[in-house]
Amino acid sequence: MLPPEAAHDVALNALAAGRVVGLPRLLGGCPASAPVELMGLAFPNPVGLAAGLDKNGDFIDALGQLGFGFIEVGTVTPKPQPGNPKPRMFRLPEHQGLINRLGFNNKGVDHLVERLKNRRFEGIVGANIGKQKDTPVERAADDYRHCLEKVYPHCDYVTVNISSPNTANLRALQDTGPLRELLAELTGLRDQLADSHELYRPVLIKIAPDWEQAALLASLEVIGESGIDGLITTNTTLDRSAVAGHRHAEQAGGLSGAPVKTAADQVLKQARDVLGPQFPIIGLGGITQGQDAADKRHAGANLVQIYTGFIYQGPTLIRDCIQAWREAG
Repeated sequence: MLPPEAAHDVALNALAAGRVVGLPRLLGGCPASAPVELMGLAFPNPVGLAAGLDKNGDFIDALGQLGFGFIEVGTVTPKPQPGNPKPRMFRLPEHQGLINRLGFNNKGVDHLVERLKNRRFEGIVGANIGKQKDTPVERAADDYRHCLEKVYPHCDYVTVNISSPNTANLRALQDTGPLRELLAELTGLRDQLADSHELYRPVLIKIAPDWEQAALLASLEVIGESGIDGLITTNTTLDRSAVAGHRHAEQAGGLSGAPVKTAADQVLKQARDVLGPQFPIIGLGGITQGQDAADKRHAGANLVQIYTGFIYQGPTLIRDCIQAWREAG
């Protein structure tokens, strides 16, 4: 009944308001226990919320009551920025999909740090970091370093987002040369921060589903050699073949939901083949039912994240995915 972005804001604020009477816990129910140990972290279950739903960490406590095994907030940038002009989010309900070109709209990393400091949710929270829209791509590492230093002591892991299609030239950082340099800087900084804070926070990299085969394999080799702690596959897609003919198909932005599942699963399988059985991988993209989470597990995921499917299906999707994951094991 509401435009997508307005509905997004109303739903999150309603969850937050209802938290005082336990509304999110009532909606989420009691998820089955399915603990996963990964990257030195103890996840109560393998189903997480992907970055993008709660960009600023304003709703961690409410979302944490829905039964997620972990929550990832962001993407945040060094300074606040408004993102792209509206309208910038479009529903494709016939395809269980969304197109967005939000463009890292957020209140800045300092705001997120305050929200992380003041959260009551005691579960696992990851912080997703990005570069400022107006920062040249050759200086992107400065923005990532700034954000990593800020969030490091206040979250459980950090994700480096180099794969959003809505920030100009961002995906160029996935090319082997820039990727190698960026990961070397960030893993070095991670180690320095681990020493200075006397605690270790895993750092992951999030990649896109849109690759030529040779480029994907080359970048996966770089990731495997870099010392990074884990990988998230995948972000949204620019490919529109799965939704050809839809009235929103030609809207600029990233397509998420069911239409991205095939490509995301293929990247996941290739990542597992290249990186080996021990490398931590979080599977994301196209999970709209429990079986989709099971498919990710069979393809090599250690954990999964949901976003668009959660928008359409609601909190029952969390329980369905946990149950399917257990049965797939």
